[in-house]
This record gives sequence, C-alpha cells and structure tokens, in this order.
Amino acid sequence: MTPRRRAAASRLLAALAAGAVVAQCTPAQAESVVKLPAAAVDPAVKTKRATAVLAGGCFWGVEGVFSNVKGVISVESGYHGGSAATARYELTHDGKSGHAEAVRIVYDPTQVSYGTLLRILFSVVADPTLKNRQGPDSGTQYRAAIVPLDATQRQVATAYLAQIGKGRYFAKPIVVPVESYKRFYRAEASHQDFMRRNPSNGYILRWDAPKLAALKRLFPAMVRATTAP
Repeated sequence: MTPRRRAAASRLLAALAAGAVVAQCTPAQAESVVKLPAAAVDPAVKTKRATAVLAGGCFWGVEGVFSNVKGVISVESGYHGGSAATARYELTHDGKSGHAEAVRIVYDPTQVSYGTLLRILFSVVADPTLKNRQGPDSGTQYRAAIVPLDATQRQVATAYLAQIGKGRYFAKPIVVPVESYKRFYRAEASHQDFMRRNPSNGYILRWDAPKLAALKRLFPAMVRATTAP
C-alpha cells in the first residue's frame, strides 16, 4: 500500500471509529478543557494586523476553533517544520518529515492579543502535557507547538508556558516546544475550512466539534458572530 493510501485509510478508520464513539456518547466531550488564566505577559500591539503560527494536533479542529475567535481575520491549515519537498499531507504521516500540522492565523491585535490566542489554544484546543500526540492521533506531525514570528511573540509564549506550568492547571508537566520559524506551507485545498464544510464528519463530531463548543461555553465574549475565512 502506498503512503498516500495508508494515510487515507488511517484517517478513514479514525473517522469510522469516531462515528461509532459518537453514537455511544452524545454529546461528545472535548478530551481536555481547562479554563486557563489570561497571559500575565502580553504587551499591547498597536498594529491592525499580525500573524501567528500555532500547532495543536490535527489542523481541522485547530482551524475550526480559531476561525470562530473574535479578532481573527483568516486562518489557513498547513505544515511547518519540514521542507517544501515533504509539505504534502501524504508525506507527513510517517513522522519523519519534521512537519507539524499547523495553522497560520491572521488577526487584529487590537481585538485579540497573541497571549489570548495561546490561552484559547491550551484551554480548548490542545493538551500541552502531551508530546507528539493529540486526541486519537499520534506522531510528531500531531505535536502541539508555538512558533513565534518575532521577539515579542517569543517573550509571550515563553512566559505563558511558564505561567500555566507554575499554576499547576494540569496534572502533568507542560511539554510544548517553542519552535523557531522556518516556513509555513499551505495545505491542500481539501483541508482548508474542513470543519465548516464537513460538520457531519465522524472525526469532526467526536474530536473537534466539542472544542468549538467549549470555546463558546468558556469564552462567549471571544466568539465571532460569523466564521472567519
């Protein structure tokens, strides 16, 4: 079986299994939901547009949640950490490409801060105590990671990881890396806006819809009226 077919078969089996779980567990619950505090270190940025690159497991749900955050202008699913030669879905699933499934978020810092994006990431999207896995997915491509694009973002990221670690909001240590930015590669069109376009997908229902529900429940003031593109 080719790598492409193995990857497709793996995700299909996950979706089918997820559908079975949903049938037994309605409504499904997000696997890790912790309402974390606001970032203590989060300098104001006066520009109207900034970019963040974050990884938190399968990019379908990460994109789906952040597309609903007030102040977010756009979200793209993609790959970060490896080379252009392996920046394709079927080539990232052996865990050797160096890529993480990631999202590129364009946002208005006067409406939502970088620290707030991190707060949302680790409150409802990704468990920061898991190494190289999230939800049902395992491998380095599913690692949670923060990829600062400038010194201020790195300062906020480092401080926030220390803050939530010291606060003992999780039973296990924080293991999320702060990675140096290389290049973000936009994922295939079939992966863009996947959650909105496929709301009945078994994987979405079991693993990602609960994350969006948790965002709306824990941070209702941060939710957009309409989904960002």
